[in-house]
Amino acid sequence: MEWGIVSLAGFLGGMLNAVAGGGSFITLPALIAIGVSPVSANTTGTAALLPGYIASAWRFRHDIDFPAGLNMLSISWIALFGGTIGAAILLLTDEQLFSTLIPWLIVFATMAFISGPWLFQRKNTVIKKPAHDLNFSRKRSITTCLVLLAVCIYGGYFNGGLGIILLAALGLMGQTSLHSMNGIKNIISALLTMIAVAVYAFGDSIAWNYLGLMSITAIAGGYFGAAFAYRVSQEIMHSFIALVGCLMSIVFFLR
Repeated sequence: MEWGIVSLAGFLGGMLNAVAGGGSFITLPALIAIGVSPVSANTTGTAALLPGYIASAWRFRHDIDFPAGLNMLSISWIALFGGTIGAAILLLTDEQLFSTLIPWLIVFATMAFISGPWLFQRKNTVIKKPAHDLNFSRKRSITTCLVLLAVCIYGGYFNGGLGIILLAALGLMGQTSLHSMNGIKNIISALLTMIAVAVYAFGDSIAWNYLGLMSITAIAGGYFGAAFAYRVSQEIMHSFIALVGCLMSIVFFLR
C-alpha cells in the first residue's frame, strides 16, 4: 500500500507541476500519510519532483521567452542563491513549527495563484511607461530580480505551491503565454531544487527509501503533464490548480 501511494503521488505530483505547479500539494500529504515526518516529507517530495521539473522544462523549451532584463544566466544565479538560503532555513526549523505553517503556506500559494491574473491586469492599467524609459527599465529589472529571489527562497524552504507562485510572479512581470511561463517556471524550479536537495542531503533530512520510486514516477508524470497542457484550455488549468490548493488547505487545517 505504501509503495502504491508513493508511486501515484509521484506521478500526479510530476504531472501537476508540469501543467501549472503545485505538485507538492500531492507528494507532501502522501508522504506524511505513510508516516514520514513533515520536514522530511517536504524535502523528500521536493527531491523526487526534481527530475519532473527537468523533463517538463525540456518539453516547453521552444516556448520560452524570458522577462525583460533577464536571461538564462541571471535567472540561474537567482535560483541557486535563493534555493540555498531557503533550504538552510528549513533545516533550522522545528518540526512542530513547520507542521503548523504547512496549511498557511498552502493557503498563501493558492491565493497568489488565484489573484495573479487580476493583479497583472490592475498593474497594466495603473503603470504606463514608455519602452525607452531607461530609469523605468532599470527599476523594473531590479524589482524582477528581487521578486524572483524571494520566490526562490520560499521554494527552497517549502516548495509546495512554488510553481503557482512563480506563475503569478511571472504574470506580474509581463508574461502572457502560459506555455512560456511554464518553461521558465520549470527551469527556475529545477535549478533551485537541485541546490536545495544538496543542502537537504547534507542535513540528512531526506527519506531515501521512498525517493527513488517517487522520482521515477514523477518523471513520467512531468512529461505526460507537459504534453497534456497543450490540449487543455488555460481557464480549465487555472481552475483545477486553484481547486487542488483549496482542498489541500482544508485537509491540513483539519488535521
